[in-house]
Amino acid sequence: MLKSLVRLQSQLGNALSLSKVCPRGQQSRFTLKYSTAAAERKKFYQDVSISQGDGGVYEINLDRRKLKTPGGKLFTVPNEALAIAVATEWDAQRDTLKFYSMHLTTLCNTALDNPTERNEDQMINAALKFLETDTVCYRVDEPYALVELQKNEWDPVLHWIENRYNVTIGSSSSILGPEIPEETKDTFRQHLKSYNFWSLTGLEYVITQLKSVVLSMGMIDRHLSVEEAVLLSRLEEEYQIQRWGNVEWAHDYDMYELRARTAAGALFVHLSSESSTVKRKLLQD
Repeated sequence: MLKSLVRLQSQLGNALSLSKVCPRGQQSRFTLKYSTAAAERKKFYQDVSISQGDGGVYEINLDRRKLKTPGGKLFTVPNEALAIAVATEWDAQRDTLKFYSMHLTTLCNTALDNPTERNEDQMINAALKFLETDTVCYRVDEPYALVELQKNEWDPVLHWIENRYNVTIGSSSSILGPEIPEETKDTFRQHLKSYNFWSLTGLEYVITQLKSVVLSMGMIDRHLSVEEAVLLSRLEEEYQIQRWGNVEWAHDYDMYELRARTAAGALFVHLSSESSTVKRKLLQD
């Protein structure tokens, strides 16, 4: 069983509570500059608030000054739920701003600045490319214990997505992987066209973390939890660790980081969805 690989840690806390909100005030603007995702800088604000701007979008205010993207655009998000989640990231920073831990802010910046200048069709094609090298589709043919582990843990998820979307994916131990039918790609392409640009940004981020369309869709559709999806994406690594041991702190750090990035991406997909029903349910949960 999946639980026998490694003990799951406690669930992620509620990311949608904001402890300090200041009233909307002075409308001066500034641009936050940072060079890399790993950059840190001293915290330069006290209070975080959100406000509604023109066209119904929401803005983030740091000491009443409007946040901007690295590209110089006004930082705006399409709904209040996502604004609260982003503001929570900024409010949670202490003496030092750790930009590498602010995954929702990074995803918003990516959606706003679109540094790769892609449209929705190009993003869908990029996501579907991962289907050809999906983690759960590539199987080993030895040792026997790992073969059985992959079969027992990956096959149920693979069968679920094939039934859920009425597609054929399959698996293979060949270095070339399984041959994905064009009908399957077309089905997923049509499904992904229901996603808006922001949701596609989040979905692609999740897929790159898990190296799997199957696991990503399983998590987005709430068939898998974040912990389950991450553990399944690391199945072979966890098997090797159980067999040979590991550097405990390094393993735990990698696991927590992957969970945090994956959870943020999934949350971003749901909060950037055009469905207000989904957003209200997430806030209630």
